[in-house]
Amino acid sequence: LRDGNPGYDVIVPSNDCLERLHAAGALTELDHAKIPNLANIEPRFANPPFDPGRKVSVPYTWIVTGIGYRKSKVDGVPDSWKWVLDSDRYKGRIGLLAEASELFEIGAKYLGLPANTDDPATIARVEAMLLKQKPSIQVFHDDNGQDLLLGGDIDLVIKYNGDIAQVMRDDPDIGFVVPREGGIIASDSLCIPKGARHPDLAYAFIDFAL
Repeated sequence: LRDGNPGYDVIVPSNDCLERLHAAGALTELDHAKIPNLANIEPRFANPPFDPGRKVSVPYTWIVTGIGYRKSKVDGVPDSWKWVLDSDRYKGRIGLLAEASELFEIGAKYLGLPANTDDPATIARVEAMLLKQKPSIQVFHDDNGQDLLLGGDIDLVIKYNGDIAQVMRDDPDIGFVVPREGGIIASDSLCIPKGARHPDLAYAFIDFAL
């Protein structure tokens, strides 16, 4: 999209990517009159900080990051980020997200620090914790942690609720928990990129999805 729209009418960026696309001028400002089903959106998703007033996006899905785990392999419910970020109890059986920004936010939440910050001292504390934990980590996964958990390669994994829900249907020994320190709520959104060849069809699809 940086080099021009190669033919997309609708794209589905996550909230942080959406901000970058908007700042780069790659997104069409939406005509809300063409999306009457915006009225179906729960109010807390109608005015997000990454797109105030929903000028360039509408919510497609929302996501919570937590811990997926194999019940028979861990001792209790892993209801703290400590289980995966600050303990060697399950050394070699842990999978962490390879998404650096989200992993940092989770680490900061666990330490009781602001998740959105550029404070050098905060960054240094989270970095030190993650480096200390690295020998206990089996894998930094590229969004396939649910498959590694299902296949028995790991017993604990930082993952998104919907992905773990899918493998829970296949294996009742798998569970999911949002740790007591809090998780990360993110959102995937529907957008019309500039240069869309079929904008009326894009609006019709977005309105149907809502």
